[in-house]
Amino acid sequence: MKLNTIGVLTSGGDAPGMNAAVRSVVRTALYRGMKVKGILDGYEGLFNKTVIDMGDRSVSDIIQRGGTILGTARSEKFKTQEGVKEAAEACRELGIEGIVVIGGDGSFRGARDLSLQGIPCIGIPATIDNDISSTEYTIGFDTAMNTACEMTDKLRDTVQSHCRCSIVEVMGRHAGYLAYEVGTAVGATAILVPEIKYDLKTDVIDRILAAKEKGKKHFIVVVAENLCDVEAMSKEIEAATGVGTRPTILGHVQRGGNPTVRDRVMATKMGFYAVELLKEGIGNRVIAYKQGEIVNYDIYEALNMKKVLNADDLHIAHRVSR
Repeated sequence: MKLNTIGVLTSGGDAPGMNAAVRSVVRTALYRGMKVKGILDGYEGLFNKTVIDMGDRSVSDIIQRGGTILGTARSEKFKTQEGVKEAAEACRELGIEGIVVIGGDGSFRGARDLSLQGIPCIGIPATIDNDISSTEYTIGFDTAMNTACEMTDKLRDTVQSHCRCSIVEVMGRHAGYLAYEVGTAVGATAILVPEIKYDLKTDVIDRILAAKEKGKKHFIVVVAENLCDVEAMSKEIEAATGVGTRPTILGHVQRGGNPTVRDRVMATKMGFYAVELLKEGIGNRVIAYKQGEIVNYDIYEALNMKKVLNADDLHIAHRVSR
């Protein structure tokens, strides 16, 4: 079954590169002779029937913009069976025959549920956390890494001037990919991630003291969010090392900013392949990046995959940051 009209939405947390993906979806679909409707504010847009017709010019000059022009929201109603049925019926009323869903695992579960209701959906992974198990890379991750790295580099200027230690908390929800990459890039004395158990004395304090004995006077510790109370940690480190220590929570600024080249290119490729599947009426799939190629998986398979942070990589980062 070939589709004539598709929808596109962004759901969950915003990520740089979402607009580039929307642009790619719209332009590819139009090229393939399909009509495109932009669904505003995620799945909530289906309940509210807030959709817009999208043409070539509607996505002009958005490839470089952060955030999402379609808006995003988390829908509690859509998590219910009744909500999914209502959303599917709204699609039929609006003439939407299939949807490209740009977001994370939660968004993909919604795509799966809609597919089961007869609305074929394709998921595109977009989250700064890079925590989607089915793909090695998610749209927004590279931009967030560069943003956090740049901010930590600026912070280092003050830390170095005052011979202090800075505890930098980066985002990641329950995944340490962002913390690992940023910590490695800034030469952090210690990197703490949720995937690997840590001991504050052995893995942080002793490392600072050892580096201090070798003449180092300023220190950066990168910590993944939700792992600990960075305010309390900073006090413990200062008491044990005698080094003035302050916490800095980078927060949601990591989600913003113009997407990097990698995020723009990856979003463009993924958007293209998502439409190529939908144009043939194929749904219930997730686009992914594996071993240098764009591939796709059944959503059930994708949601059950496992992804593990490589402990050896963290070991390397610590060995070269003394």
